[in-house]
Amino acid sequence: MSVYFEELDFRPTPMGVLSLRRRRQLASGLDVYEIKLGDEFLMSSLFTVAEIALARIGLEALERGDLDVVVGGLGLGYTALAALENPAVKSLIVVDALPEVIEWHTQGLLPLGKQITGDPRCRLVHGDFFAMSDSPDGFDPLAAGRRFDAVLVDIDHSPRNLLHPSHAALYEPAGLKGLAEHLHPGGVFALWSNDPPDPVFENVLAGAFAASAAHVVSFENPLQHRDASNTIYVGVKAALPIPEAIPGTSHRSI
Repeated sequence: MSVYFEELDFRPTPMGVLSLRRRRQLASGLDVYEIKLGDEFLMSSLFTVAEIALARIGLEALERGDLDVVVGGLGLGYTALAALENPAVKSLIVVDALPEVIEWHTQGLLPLGKQITGDPRCRLVHGDFFAMSDSPDGFDPLAAGRRFDAVLVDIDHSPRNLLHPSHAALYEPAGLKGLAEHLHPGGVFALWSNDPPDPVFENVLAGAFAASAAHVVSFENPLQHRDASNTIYVGVKAALPIPEAIPGTSHRSI
């Protein structure tokens, strides 16, 4: 097999065929890691700016230390590592529905795996994030009902473009209010979306949290030689200021 392309793993799953690929980008000489589900790209190490911004923007909304954090969706690990790089984070639980993805990190098949799994603050949990959010037991299998300072989610492509129809309930008023029950007062919910800000979802978010905002994150797309953007939604359980004190559903770019 050519050193310029390698399929590192290939597994059938209940959601479809999951594959991990590494390819060498000829122009830069960099290795690009990609996760695919069937023919659909889930993650690429070419595009990580917004995944990192998800953790940074979400945690910036908390003006306290000793943070207990949940990340929904492990993927290539960029959101999890960005959370661990914040010295205020005391503990991190990363929930992923695909045990294969967790295994890739623990085996060191992915570049960030050793950093994430080697951090004593971090625990990788195999589970259905959406079912956990809907359950009073919450996100920690070892401590039912435990509350957190922040829940950061990067699973679906957007609140309207879902990986599975069963995820839809989270993005409705009852689903977001249920998720907020797993947060401490003043806790933060942050969500990555591949799409531009959605006014309908912004209204739902504003109805479930005391303060909310949509942040547009711009970055270069090297494949199309133009700028691209993702959206980070933030909801705060209590009237805790969001960076730049943007109430309601206004937007800013970083």
